[in-house]
Amino acid sequence: MIRVLIADDQGMVRTGFTAFLGAQPDIEVVGEAANGQEAVEQVARLRPDVVLMDVRMPVMDGLEATRRLPASSKVLILTTFDLDDYVYEALRAGASGFLLKDASAAQLAEAVRVVAAGEAVIAPGITKRLIHEFARMGGQRVRASGRLRELTERETEVLMLVAQALSNQEIARKLVLAEQTVKTHVGRVLTKLGLRDRAQAIVFAYETGLVRPGE
Repeated sequence: MIRVLIADDQGMVRTGFTAFLGAQPDIEVVGEAANGQEAVEQVARLRPDVVLMDVRMPVMDGLEATRRLPASSKVLILTTFDLDDYVYEALRAGASGFLLKDASAAQLAEAVRVVAAGEAVIAPGITKRLIHEFARMGGQRVRASGRLRELTERETEVLMLVAQALSNQEIARKLVLAEQTVKTHVGRVLTKLGLRDRAQAIVFAYETGLVRPGE
């Protein structure tokens, strides 16, 4: 059972999400929060598997709340706003996914499942804006490319495909490997680079210049 915490300052939104997700056979809504501070406190107390986090909330916004959560937390950002800054900063803050609130109920439930499984969720429209943000950064990329030398050739190849938002199954097909082998490689990449999840791996790959917009 996937335990979910919903953080949104609109009561009707929380009620709607709770009703739908609670009706899923494999998802349980264990708590709600009306602002970022409450979300941080609730996560510490309830230890949910996934946090649905709104961006614009009083007291503490969703981005700051995400930064304050433990590294083990999986956060799916939900917002009506699709501005570049939110997308980029949400992923930098440690979010594992980013969906707009106009996503269908079925897409939301599937996103929760994917994030709970350790995958990254970035809506197609969001991906384009994210790539534009990396392109805008240009020479401002972080100087962390030295850490890439810790990876084997195969691990580097896997990281490049992860950065293209491919799933383990898609990577396995492309490299003609067993899906479990790909999962092992991804795990080693995250460990060696000190990254939380695939979303951070995507950010890292672009910021170090391993993958460039348009590739």
